[in-house]
Amino acid sequence: MKRCTISVVAVLTVLSATCAFAQESASPIDADTMKQWSEPYRNWHYYPDAVIPADYKIPDADGFRSYDCPCVYQLPGKPDVWYMCFIGFNGKGYNSFVVESNDLVHWKNPKTAMGFGKEGEFDFGGCVIGAFLYENWDIKAPRILKKKDGKYWTLYGCYPKQGGYELRPGYEGVAASEDGIVWKRASDQPALSIFQSDCKKWEKNCIYQPWVVEHEGAYYNFYNAAEGGSERMGLALSNDMIHWVRYPFNPVIGNRKGGYDEKFASDCKVFRDGDHWTAFYFGVGRGGAHIMTAFSRDLVHWTADPEPLYKAGGHPTGLDKQYAHKISLVYNPKNETFYMYYCATGNKGRTIGLLTSKKL
Repeated sequence: MKRCTISVVAVLTVLSATCAFAQESASPIDADTMKQWSEPYRNWHYYPDAVIPADYKIPDADGFRSYDCPCVYQLPGKPDVWYMCFIGFNGKGYNSFVVESNDLVHWKNPKTAMGFGKEGEFDFGGCVIGAFLYENWDIKAPRILKKKDGKYWTLYGCYPKQGGYELRPGYEGVAASEDGIVWKRASDQPALSIFQSDCKKWEKNCIYQPWVVEHEGAYYNFYNAAEGGSERMGLALSNDMIHWVRYPFNPVIGNRKGGYDEKFASDCKVFRDGDHWTAFYFGVGRGGAHIMTAFSRDLVHWTADPEPLYKAGGHPTGLDKQYAHKISLVYNPKNETFYMYYCATGNKGRTIGLLTSKKL
């Protein structure tokens, strides 16, 4: 798979950003500071039921179930409507779906947002949207999609093969939308792949989910990738959302021997949180998948908290007995409450669960 030539401007953006990082920013964040920064996101309340159950019915999408990868967003001019995209698996591959809500709990009007790509293409095995271009990444800001060149934009994870679950090698693509509901591929070349010249050993087997942050004229793509059975977080940068170059000192969040992220450090969602950046990611280790945090002052140098926010098995009904991972975070100013959606896998299958900072 050939890669498009990256513009000189994009390369200069990456190099200037890399050289500008202060030594203070590179210093690890101390344990007391991490504890202070993570405390607001601990001890939240589990919603008793799955908001999207494993057998949720979607018109014209028979056979899809086992829902995963939630991501909540809003559209301009609709302050009382939220949308949530998520994926379903039908035994062959993935499709992305979207639902809407007026209260962030009850979701309706399911539609297909992005289906399978064409046979022979890098996204034939299915598309996982959810790395949206937002207007604002402040942790309490509305998750309103931003238009660029007259369209809404997202990066998406995807797979070239059908016939199984996350069949390697994975890719990342770029998609755009006129209405924020139905998405179409915006570039014939993948944004990231294992066949690109700057792909390193730690990511040589599979590229997974992206997350986009726009900051000071550059786009930051936080993505997880695999080497064998381990996954870690990397960073790529762009000036146009189409062409990306990898940060030369990847991975930015790694695995810790004996830790809750010993096998995976994956799928982070990054927000501006006061004077620093907070990443919510999932770790796999110690018998499960857990919701975890990492912190940065510059979007590049990260220190991960060794203690999960929420461990697998925390839900009192067993909803997340096996996995608690892949979050989406939104703040509702009307009731001053955070809503954290996550993939909860347990005694009711693969579902979308919910944690809230105040009891509903």
